Amino acid sequence: MNQTLKNLKEQLSASMKRILYTQKLESYLVDRQIHYHNGEECLLLRPGFNHHIKGNIVGRSSAGFFYVSPDSISKLKAQVNSVLQEKDSVLYEYSKTFSLSMQKMHGFLKFVNKSFDLFDHYQARVNFARSKDLHILKAEKSDVIILNEFKHPAISNAKSVSVDFSSSVLMVTGVNAGGKTMLLKAILASAYLAKYLIPLPINPKGSRIGSFKNIHAIIDDPQNVKNDISTFAGRMLSFGKLFSQEKMLIGVDEIELGTDSDEAAALFKAMLDALMKKGMKVVVTTHHKRLASLMAENRDVSLMAAVYDEANRRPTYGFLQGIIGKSYAFETAIRYGVPGLLVKEAKVIYGKNHEKLNALIERSSELERSLVQKHDKLNQELDEVYEQKKVLKEAQEAIYTELKKEKETLSAAYAKAISEAKVAVKSKDEKELHRALNKANKELPKDKPHMKIKTPYSFKVGDSVQYRRTHGTITSIKKKEAMIETDGMKLRVKLVELKPVQKGLIKQQKTQLTVEKEKRSGLKLDLHGLRAEEAMEQMDIFLSDALISGWDEVLIYHGIGTGKLAYAVKEFLKVHPSVQSFSDAPAHMGGFGAKIVVL
Repeated sequence: MNQTLKNLKEQLSASMKRILYTQKLESYLVDRQIHYHNGEECLLLRPGFNHHIKGNIVGRSSAGFFYVSPDSISKLKAQVNSVLQEKDSVLYEYSKTFSLSMQKMHGFLKFVNKSFDLFDHYQARVNFARSKDLHILKAEKSDVIILNEFKHPAISNAKSVSVDFSSSVLMVTGVNAGGKTMLLKAILASAYLAKYLIPLPINPKGSRIGSFKNIHAIIDDPQNVKNDISTFAGRMLSFGKLFSQEKMLIGVDEIELGTDSDEAAALFKAMLDALMKKGMKVVVTTHHKRLASLMAENRDVSLMAAVYDEANRRPTYGFLQGIIGKSYAFETAIRYGVPGLLVKEAKVIYGKNHEKLNALIERSSELERSLVQKHDKLNQELDEVYEQKKVLKEAQEAIYTELKKEKETLSAAYAKAISEAKVAVKSKDEKELHRALNKANKELPKDKPHMKIKTPYSFKVGDSVQYRRTHGTITSIKKKEAMIETDGMKLRVKLVELKPVQKGLIKQQKTQLTVEKEKRSGLKLDLHGLRAEEAMEQMDIFLSDALISGWDEVLIYHGIGTGKLAYAVKEFLKVHPSVQSFSDAPAHMGGFGAKIVVL
């Protein structure tokens, strides 16, 4: 049936073309194209055509011309419709048979339907993420948390934070009301959201979130008169439960809460060390510089400090990694209404010695961390040098082995040739002598061109290059191919065919390009069934060819479908340098499923 339809449509097209070139009809033809209007092939004619051709008027153009379907091809159209109806009837019978077969698998189909419901839930999350400019970050099999521009989802107009929590313990210090608790909650929230595939406000580039079976927060003040429990006792009760667990994410706010600070420093250092040995990952906020300085000695502990704006006397809600921050208790008291005279008196009582001691602790901690980072960086650079030395040594040994092998081959060839020459000298017959010498000459190795060891050159966008006899500039690189621009043209070439050229050495040369190509009224590209990446590559080549051919307007079909391909086509055309404008095609040329592009 499909073959019959194909043959009938070819006959239909041939009949229409014969009518097109009828001499009597020539003066009434607007153009020599077969138009497809309202589902029928038709001609575009001027008024008065009815004296020379009989047909049905399908529609009118905006210019007042008539879309006419000739009566002479109505028989062929009737045959086409008959075959289509017969085909629909056969397909209907197939559908009934298939439906009866699938009825036996009703239980399995219900299971499949449930699975698709699950898929629909995930798709809904994806659509929600797109509508709110969020991202879904899948939790990976590690305990690393690296957040890039993450915003706490419960805060309106939240300031984004970037955190590298690769270590086992992260200690957050610094100014009061500076956002330390919200940073702790942001880290725990990101782990929850990633674990359950919930969209979150984050920059996915460079962000990583590990997978944690349990996430536990010690934030609230546990003091309870009814249960006769103090703040510190409640905290100890919470910590005591942690030692029976393994490999979980823990958040502790104001760890020194409820007891003497010096005793708490020693106690909590011992507990944090024990939790690290059990594979726990802990984020802690504290104002206790002694505890922070004790923990800073461990390389598996990271420090972060809330930043304070000294000039405006306000917290910035930003954070610096690798230092111990100052609490700014006196400044915070003034900001929240405590009289300045009381704060001044408190500073006198506190004394300069304590302030100097705190500054010394902060400075020594910062210097120690900086020294460790520099030491690690030097070790890394040394490892890279040793690796390069190893590679060079291996390359040298490979060249030496190849040279030795080539030398042995040459020695053997020359020895064989000399042996043949000696046999020739001993021969008394002159003809035999010449034959032997020719044979010896053939045994000699032929001269080979010197091997050139090519060092691979790493090209990048903006490099000046030479392609054959043409000079240009690289505009984009994709895998093993590059797009170069030269004298207003763009060429797609392989990277191995390019040579690097210094910008000062490029000679200006005129390039004349003559292209002979059949002129047509339009050019079409069909992208149906392609992925977005493949479609963009096809459009790039297609638009380049269209420009060379001299077309001012082209037509690109992408279909409607899910809208992904249409979106990719629209975004590509927006940024293409040779596209002046584009718009949806008229209904009879594809409508929303096609774009008319002006070059």
